[in-house]
Amino acid sequence: MSSSLSVVVSTLNGREQLLSCLDALHRELPTSSELIVVNGPSSDGTSGAVRDRDDVDVLVEISERTPNVSRNAGIEQATGDAVAFLGDAYAVESGWYDAICGTIDHGADVVTGPIRGQRVAEEPRRDSSQPPEQRTIRRRTVTPFAPENVVIDRTVLEALDGFDEYPQTADGVECAHRVAGLGFDVTWSDEMAVRNEVGTDGGRPDAAWGDRYRSRSYRLVKNYGLWPSVVGRLVCRALADGASGARGILSGEGTPTGWLGNGVSVLKGSARGLLDGLRSRYADRSTRRNPHGLSSRHDRAVQVYDRRS
Repeated sequence: MSSSLSVVVSTLNGREQLLSCLDALHRELPTSSELIVVNGPSSDGTSGAVRDRDDVDVLVEISERTPNVSRNAGIEQATGDAVAFLGDAYAVESGWYDAICGTIDHGADVVTGPIRGQRVAEEPRRDSSQPPEQRTIRRRTVTPFAPENVVIDRTVLEALDGFDEYPQTADGVECAHRVAGLGFDVTWSDEMAVRNEVGTDGGRPDAAWGDRYRSRSYRLVKNYGLWPSVVGRLVCRALADGASGARGILSGEGTPTGWLGNGVSVLKGSARGLLDGLRSRYADRSTRRNPHGLSSRHDRAVQVYDRRS
């Protein structure tokens, strides 16, 4: 690989699965690559387990649980020409590194690949082992990607100012909207595959309805403004989810009280997201639309253990 690669692994109370992830990376990565682990406020002995390894170049301790804070903390330490982001539950398969070489060296901006063994709880829920469906919003074509298995060229990360730390859910979808807005492309590589060895019976738990709609309305209004088509997209999605909940009541899988409570959460989350999205849109009027990005703060790391020096 002519470009240097940094790999950022985010973890939070996932010691055993993290060790499996690092073992797979140790087998796959050349010694010239840089491996960075960002550990949230874990209480399961993760820090000691990582510091005992010789193959981790940097361990960053943070005090927050937001995944995009973890990723930005990793970017701050990364020195590679391209940065790969990986979740602690995923073991890279053979050929993962070669797939990155074959795409980034040929000028790809962002590359993602299959996550085998789970379905991604994004919006809409999709099979993460298959290429994502593109979406067109106000003449912008967006290719979603899972931030648990993606590599981004350094120039793209700098243009994006890293990840937006506001969203609580679908954080990769938010970044994908800005990638498209800046004119960068997302490439799919079947060979850049990872496997989830835990939670294969359904993947991650669903986010709370309020958080889901808060993040959804925020990213749409921040990136596109308060246009009727944007509000209409939110309303249609809420109606579809409401109809699905109503069918659940009829089938005995839900209750009217729960359905009503979810509806209130959707309204409150949407209202807050709309307001915060408008604030963010006017706080950063540049094309990157990221007032909560990498450059917004420099206090993410509580402690850094750097073996490179």
